[in-house]
Amino acid sequence: MAVTLQVLYPITDGSTFDNDYYASTHMGLVRAHMGPHIKSTVVTKGLAGGPDTPPAFHAVATMVFADQDALDAAMAVAGPVLADIPKFTNAAPQMLIGQTYD
Repeated sequence: MAVTLQVLYPITDGSTFDNDYYASTHMGLVRAHMGPHIKSTVVTKGLAGGPDTPPAFHAVATMVFADQDALDAAMAVAGPVLADIPKFTNAAPQMLIGQTYD
């Protein structure tokens, strides 16, 4: 069964997020280091939390893996990806590991 890793970057008072760096550089690091283990990736830039409601997140990255072993292999090589986070945000990322409904 497929497993997902979602990384959510919450908007808080004083939080910053460089979308250009994230899209052009950080996601390139994700592809270079973790990419061989990822089935698919979707990155969503936060625009709104609903009608007339500001977004709660700067961005959400969703990565789909074939199984837990693939996620574990990706996380084992994720050091450079994790070290890059302070270069584009001061927000504390939240992670959600889940299982898809097939």
